[in-house]
Amino acid sequence: MTNAAGTDTQSAPQASDQYVQSLARGLAVIRAFDAERPVMTLSEVAGQTGLTRATARRFLHTLVELGYVRTDGKTFALTAKVLQLGYAYLSGLSLPQLAQPHLEELSLKLGESTSAAVLDGTDIAYIARVTTRRIMTIGITVGTRFPAYATSMGRVLLAHLPPADLKAYLAAADIKPLTPRALGTVPELLKVLDAVRSQGWCLLDQELELGLMSIAAPVYDGPKVVAAVNVSLQAQTVEAKPDREAYLASVAQEIVATARHISADLTARG
Repeated sequence: MTNAAGTDTQSAPQASDQYVQSLARGLAVIRAFDAERPVMTLSEVAGQTGLTRATARRFLHTLVELGYVRTDGKTFALTAKVLQLGYAYLSGLSLPQLAQPHLEELSLKLGESTSAAVLDGTDIAYIARVTTRRIMTIGITVGTRFPAYATSMGRVLLAHLPPADLKAYLAAADIKPLTPRALGTVPELLKVLDAVRSQGWCLLDQELELGLMSIAAPVYDGPKVVAAVNVSLQAQTVEAKPDREAYLASVAQEIVATARHISADLTARG
């Protein structure tokens, strides 16, 4: 805001002489635009940032000349060029680094463990994980491997393999039931993969270990599936829900949305 003398008093860090106030103000102008305020007048920008109209005008027209903001003479809006400001950050992140905050957010929302994995030979390998509690007899950490056909993430990855690669996988994998509830033949697996491919996510019901369920969805980098993410669930907890199917559908919706967010970050990273 401004004081009686017209000096801007917008809150800023009590920084050293290395602090550049003009840069901070320019970024504040960019951050003022959001989903609720995609287009604003000069007065609205000044109000949102606490800058004087004169100061806001200078920053807005500087951003217009740089191509980050467009104007029709009365109102202002961001252009797609602002995406370049985040590109340098995203381009330096690996897939696990991109996935981790999304998995943490989902884990906090659902109160369940979440993971990301990639296909490596006939196995999946965990590349990121957020744990709320141990629900398997085997502890899962980054680097843990399981047979792809027996996991929700593995089935998502297999479902999106090119036909020749899937054929090679089936020739190399030792497909056998790991629990009394598990499928154990190639035709059964192929039928499941067709369903996974069609619905866009996979539910695994106690086929890797009794008492453990999970739901997974694919992560895309452009048109290609490069990873999968999942939520681990205790079968006992799921069965205790008043409406089991509605609960599983809601979890599936959440994991699909998380996968899409990670995919969007990968696409933005290039």
